Parts: sequence; C-alpha cells; structure tokens
Amino acid sequence: MRKRITKARLFGTTLAVAGLTTLGFASGASAHTGEWAKFNNCPSTNPSARKCLQAVVTKGQVVLGKKTVPVVNPQTLQGGLTAPNEEGFRSMVAATNGETLTKTPQPVPGGLAGIINCKEISNFLVRIGCETVFENGLTGLNATLELAKPASEVKINETNLALEEGTALTLPVKVHLENPLLGSACYIGSSSTPLIWNLTTGVTSPPAGTAPITGFGGLAEFKEEGALLQINGTDLVENNWAAPSASGCGGAIVELILDPIINSEIGLPSAAGKNVANLTNTISLATAEAVNKH
Repeated sequence: MRKRITKARLFGTTLAVAGLTTLGFASGASAHTGEWAKFNNCPSTNPSARKCLQAVVTKGQVVLGKKTVPVVNPQTLQGGLTAPNEEGFRSMVAATNGETLTKTPQPVPGGLAGIINCKEISNFLVRIGCETVFENGLTGLNATLELAKPASEVKINETNLALEEGTALTLPVKVHLENPLLGSACYIGSSSTPLIWNLTTGVTSPPAGTAPITGFGGLAEFKEEGALLQINGTDLVENNWAAPSASGCGGAIVELILDPIINSEIGLPSAAGKNVANLTNTISLATAEAVNKH
C-alpha cells in the first residue's frame, strides 16, 4: 500500500518502527536476504546506528554553471543513522563496505569535446597530448559525485523530509571529472571547499532573481509487516549552492593550462543560484534492531 507522507503518517511510521526496539542485537554482521538485503552495508551492530538507510537516486540532474549532467546510472547513499539531535537531524554512520555514497560515473553530454578544443591549446606538448586522446576515441567524460567529508557530516531530518519543509538532507560533495587527458585528480570541490547541498522535499530558497524549485516527499510503502518503510519517488532539490573552480586537471604543470579552459567552458566558479541539484530517490528505512533480526 502506497500513501503520500503526511505528519500523521510520519507519526504512524514512528510507532511502527518503535515497536521493534525490544528486539535484541544480532551477534556479528550477516548477509540479509529479500527486502532486507538492501541493508547489507548498514553497520547495524554499531551501537551508534539506531536505524539503517538506503537511498537510491534513480533519475534527476545536476546543473553546474553552464553544464547539465543527467543522472542515468543509479547512485546509492547507504549506512546507519544515529539518534536525532535537538533539531531532529540524524548523522550518518559509515557503510561497512566503505561506500557510504557509491562512486557512480555519470556521462557528461558532449563529452570532453564539449569542453575542450585541442586546437585552442597554445602549449605544443599539451595540444599533442589532447589530440592523441581524441584520435584514440577517448573523448568520453564522466562526472562522478563523491563525498567530500566523512559520513558523519551527512545529516538527515526525517520530519522535514516527510513534511516537505526545511532541509531534509545535507550532503557535502565534490565532483570528479574523469577522462585519460584529465588524470586522476580533476575535481570540482574538495574536502576543504565542498559543494554543500541542503536538499529539501519542499520549496527551495535561492538568491533573489532565481526562481525556487519544489521537491516532493514521496509515497510511503510499508513492507515486512510494517518493519520496513520504503518511500518512492522522493524529489530532493536544491538551487542555493555555490561551486568552486575545477582544479588538478591534467596533473602538474598541465593543470595550469587545462584548469582555466575547463572553468571557462563550464562557467566556474559558479555562484549560488546558478547551480541545481534535482534528485529523485527511492528511500528505505528500518531500525537497526529489525535489520539485525533478519
């Protein structure tokens, strides 16, 4: 049965999972089956993890300056959730496999050819290297979203998510631009200068002159006799974040040439209001006790 999340349904959901708190902890981690397999990477035996979360982005797009990257490959946020603080925010507890946010490449439309024109590169050696990459057909460009901070810096507010107001998910990220010409260290954002997404299922509050966008709390579906909550079609949105310049593209010396070209073509740095994250998710939640039982 699927129902839109409302305040009353949130309360009902809380009661449903609260009834599981009397279950004992399992001794050691184990592989779960069926619906519970989605929590295989939840640190459910960690005393800090009160709940388990899996959120799979199934579609959407990220706009960075002048470049739009659609989500075509599902990406997963997973792990445990601590008890909520006074403001209702839970912190993530890192996934047991080390991938709290899976590193899932998304193809950039137009590829590298849409950003770099080899003939415009004045440095002879860099131009030859660029042309060699293009001649070998290696013009595809991927953008991979990665966590820029420890998992504990990811914050989730279930009440805000359900009521479609305020920040539902705070996500500090960076974007890895991947192509052989760019090397392994070409990033937009970093641990010291992350992209901070305060995603909402409600209405965003961008700077003046930028139209707000509206998310959606999704449709609730209770599974496993109410022990597992799945929220389908949750739209998390944000357009009040800034993006710094790309850096490290091509490695030492070469980045002095490639970084400015990439930044110019993408439109970086890009101020708040010029960037968008619009992500449709399937979210699954259960208490750690319930996960350990299965």
